[in-house]
Amino acid sequence: MLSIPVAVETVIKRKPFLEGALVEGLINLSALARQLKPEVEKMVGKEVNDSAVIMALNRLVPRLELISTMKVKRVVENMGDIIVRSDLSDYTFVNSPSLYPRQAELLNHIREQTNVFCTFSQGIYETTLIVSEQLNDLVKEIFAEETKIAENHDLSLITIKLPTDNTICPGVYYYLFKELAWDSINVVEVISTTNEFTIVVGDDDIHRAFSILMEAKKTVSF
Repeated sequence: MLSIPVAVETVIKRKPFLEGALVEGLINLSALARQLKPEVEKMVGKEVNDSAVIMALNRLVPRLELISTMKVKRVVENMGDIIVRSDLSDYTFVNSPSLYPRQAELLNHIREQTNVFCTFSQGIYETTLIVSEQLNDLVKEIFAEETKIAENHDLSLITIKLPTDNTICPGVYYYLFKELAWDSINVVEVISTTNEFTIVVGDDDIHRAFSILMEAKKTVSF
């Protein structure tokens, strides 16, 4: 059977926005304890009082603050260039044996065009293609016989160069997503390589998203 502190920590870790708000001191612990108590009681298998949950929260918050400030702050502060591209479209197709030769055909058509953008993100069941809008007609022609799942236009992307130690630092992506989500920025697509992180947003959100990420880089606060 779980102890009350372990149960409280488990519940908090399931709610990343709540965890962030706790670290920033935005939540009344007494009110939170009353809200968490039914779930904690279910996990520990007995009745608990508010004070026990409050005590567990008081012990948890310093640990959360320590974890947040250890590596994430250093990684975010040392983010490299932030690059913006606009006038993009994305297409998502069901994976098929014919999809891959058509990807090669598209790349062959544009290999000498230096002013266009094209990237593929392949999942288990589907593949997303993000291209400059000037390639829309070509994409529709080449992939006409593929099963299209989704199509979006009027998009922009932001690519962030991350320090090499970002891969061993939990919480980097969470911190960036949290900053965007708190300002109601809808992330349409995410593309990630080892040391680069790219988000795709609507054209209407690109200026706010860029400002938020630049501000996060300059003034990291936890």
